[in-house]
Amino acid sequence: MDVAVLRDRIVTTLDADADTRRRAELDLKTAEEHPGFTDALLDILQAEQEASIRLSTVVYLKNRVTRGWAPTSEDFPQNKPILDDEKQRFRERLLPVLAASPPQIRQQLVPVLQKILHYDFPAKWPSFITITLQLLNTNDASSVFAGLQCLLALCRVFRFKSGEHRADFDKIVDATFPRLLVIGQGLVNETSEEAGEMLHIVLKAYKHATFFELAASLREEQVIIGWCSLFLHTVAKDAPATALPEDLGEREANHWWKAKKWAYFNLNRLFVRYGNPQSLQKGNGGDYTEFAKSFTANFAPEILKGYLQQIEKWVAKTTWLSRPCLSYTLVFLDECVRPKQMWNHLKPHLDTLVTHFLFPIMCLSEEDVEKFDTDPEEYLHHKLNYYEEVSAPDVAATNFLVTLTKMRRKHTFTILGFVNGIVNEYESAEDGKKNHIAKEGALRMIGTLSSVILGKKSPIAEQVEYFLVRFVFPDFRSTQGFLRARACDTVEKFEQLDFKDPNNLLIIYRNILECMADQDLPVRVEAALALQPLIRHDIIRTNMQQNIPQIMQQLLKLANEVDVDALSNVMEDFVEVFAAELTPFAVALSEQLRDTYLRIVRELLEKNEKRDDDESYGEYLDDKSITALGVLQTIGTLILTLESTPDVLLHMESILMPVIKVTLENKLYDLYNEVFEIIDSCTFAAKSISPTMWQAFELIHATFKAGAELYLEDMLPALDNFVQYGQQHLITTPQYLEAMFGMVSDMFTDEKVGGVDRICACKLAEGIMLSLRGHADQYVVAFVEMAMRMLSNADIKVKSYKIHLMEMVINAIYYNPVLALHVLEAKGWTNKFFSLWFSSIDSFSRVHDKKLSIAAIVALLTLNADQVPLSVQTGWPRLLQGIVRLFQTLPAAQKKRDEVLKDDFPLDESAYDDDDDEQWAGDDNAWNEETEPEEESDVKDESSAYLEFLNEEVRKHCPSRLEKC
Repeated sequence: MDVAVLRDRIVTTLDADADTRRRAELDLKTAEEHPGFTDALLDILQAEQEASIRLSTVVYLKNRVTRGWAPTSEDFPQNKPILDDEKQRFRERLLPVLAASPPQIRQQLVPVLQKILHYDFPAKWPSFITITLQLLNTNDASSVFAGLQCLLALCRVFRFKSGEHRADFDKIVDATFPRLLVIGQGLVNETSEEAGEMLHIVLKAYKHATFFELAASLREEQVIIGWCSLFLHTVAKDAPATALPEDLGEREANHWWKAKKWAYFNLNRLFVRYGNPQSLQKGNGGDYTEFAKSFTANFAPEILKGYLQQIEKWVAKTTWLSRPCLSYTLVFLDECVRPKQMWNHLKPHLDTLVTHFLFPIMCLSEEDVEKFDTDPEEYLHHKLNYYEEVSAPDVAATNFLVTLTKMRRKHTFTILGFVNGIVNEYESAEDGKKNHIAKEGALRMIGTLSSVILGKKSPIAEQVEYFLVRFVFPDFRSTQGFLRARACDTVEKFEQLDFKDPNNLLIIYRNILECMADQDLPVRVEAALALQPLIRHDIIRTNMQQNIPQIMQQLLKLANEVDVDALSNVMEDFVEVFAAELTPFAVALSEQLRDTYLRIVRELLEKNEKRDDDESYGEYLDDKSITALGVLQTIGTLILTLESTPDVLLHMESILMPVIKVTLENKLYDLYNEVFEIIDSCTFAAKSISPTMWQAFELIHATFKAGAELYLEDMLPALDNFVQYGQQHLITTPQYLEAMFGMVSDMFTDEKVGGVDRICACKLAEGIMLSLRGHADQYVVAFVEMAMRMLSNADIKVKSYKIHLMEMVINAIYYNPVLALHVLEAKGWTNKFFSLWFSSIDSFSRVHDKKLSIAAIVALLTLNADQVPLSVQTGWPRLLQGIVRLFQTLPAAQKKRDEVLKDDFPLDESAYDDDDDEQWAGDDNAWNEETEPEEESDVKDESSAYLEFLNEEVRKHCPSRLEKC
């Protein structure tokens, strides 16, 4: 079948009615393997076909390239690769087709191009850049458009590459970016939608090309002037009327606003990553030091000036700014707080910025108020910022406010004065004229500053209680739901406040309880979150004891209304603190927690089905799965409180079995650890294994065999309990013991697992040998062989892995020295093992290691002379030397262990001191210093040291990791 026949066959299929097409698609799938399939598809795209046929064709093309260009047996086992000569023809034809295609088709072809570039450029497609330059240098708009998309695809491929991997790309930048700048300078003066889209691509190409490194040619003064001028021109440009539809979502999606977004982004990136001497990272800084000095002196002030002009227009309501534009503006202002030069430029505008820009952004919008009433869940997820994009303007405003008050503390008074003015005005206004939105924003502002205000040596910390009583307490009964919610949030933000009047604490407690029964969902959630920190106060805990069952009922009801994982944290804390009060209700509570969990999982599975990917669950984590995680943690905490009530615990096991079953059977990998912890808690608290928990063991084993062997570490504590507390049942139920052994054996034969994973198998084998002495001879033989094969055949680099392998054999010796020696002697391993053991005696550093070796040596010393193999008889006296050395070093190991345990479980309250508070304290006069000496210099960016450390670690341990991002 030649290409023409194949082309006609594809068109006939795509042009058929739905039923005919469905029947023909199977034949078409078979045709994909024809060497002319991609040629036929490109022919169709070049021909004058209907739009629907072209779109269907490009989908087939994308699928074929995705599956066949560089297929792996794991991802696409049934797809045959595209042959090299077909690839060559495809590469030669793709760019002309791309240039001649309408925008809708071109948009679909770009990902195909990017995929091919990822694998083939530059080695197999050296002509690509030449063709791209030809397209960019024509006078035909369509060709230039295609050239821009080609260059963008290339920039995406190279965006994370650095060092020597960057050399080829820097040459491409040198060759293409002068032309790219000229194109951008022409486009910014246009108003058409096509011009906006092309400018969007120009600025996005610059973003990707400079994201990780700034090529030397782009650091030249005239070049940086040209690009920064283009970005600032884009920022300042009045959007054409076509870019201002009524719907704000559509408006932000318009290409002109996307171009503005990337203009802001590029200006910010130039300053933050390359142009600010303070933020230059180690390994990156040496090359950019001079550039940064020049940029901060000459360019950054102009960027700030351009941003301030846009802010002025926004405040005057003569221009509209998209959410990304507002966010990037605030991020830039945030970055200007630390460096002395930029602070001097920013400082004169600060009061106006706080009053007219920062504050309105932090206030509720009309959309927020509407969501509060009509879509409270969405309101909560935005305002609690659990999954809100980090570029949300109100989040950026909050971050700026925190940086400002942390780095330039004196200005905290300015902000507090502004807040006081708002709340006083609200208090004195008549009921019908109160500005509820402004009051809510003011409380959000002061709540944001809580850590600053309550910091050590803060001169205003003592005034907070009065502020709360006068200005926040009345809002618990506000007519506005969002103000009631903000009142709850504000008292939560000041959770570290030590109240002088205990009656004020009781007033807060009573109001919070009332708010937990509020008609508005956000108020109930905020009240629940505010209740959690109150339990640190003795007077509140005492009062709460009588209400805790009812409070838990309200929390459970709330958890079923909205998926907010913080609610699970509240419940977990209450279960832990009020264990005694909740024990009588434990069964009912566990039933409700189970039902809540099963509901969330059901919704998760329904959502997962829509992804049309059976194995995809473990690849993402959303609000529902995090909420489910919290519910499991609460269940685990509840179980641990019931250790003294075995009857209740037994009942709970059967209640929780559906939780274990649904999680493991549906491969909810993100939740495995918590489910295994529940099984561990049940079996450990009961100190016995019930029939229900043996069902759980069967599920664990099935899960392990179904591909979860890498989760053995999470399973191990529960499995150890099954061995320790279920030993009699294992002895009388051979299939269970065989299953245990099989898990160890699989870990030693599976090529996917490494030494760290096999340590878990060593520990499980140890548990079997220690708990089933005299009943696991056949497995002990296998354990010795597994360990010795690894010790004999592998060059083991990980010290702990080597120790655990040796301890498998040492355990076998302790289990039955005659049997263990017989296996070692039969395989010729005896001398090798004893030499290895005693030459490594000082490596057995833990108390457990030493005691195990001592026990094994004692077992060996009980043997008769004729039971000792000839190969080690001459070295037998070394046993005594070894045991003496172990006894000598045992006390130091025990002391070290006790110190570690003491560190893990500190006994004095000083362990909980918050040293971070010192950063707010400084010296006693820092808050009141008139000359404000800290403002005369740069303020150190404390985050940069950590970033430098991370980058250094990446360079040391995984230099190629960043390229694969």
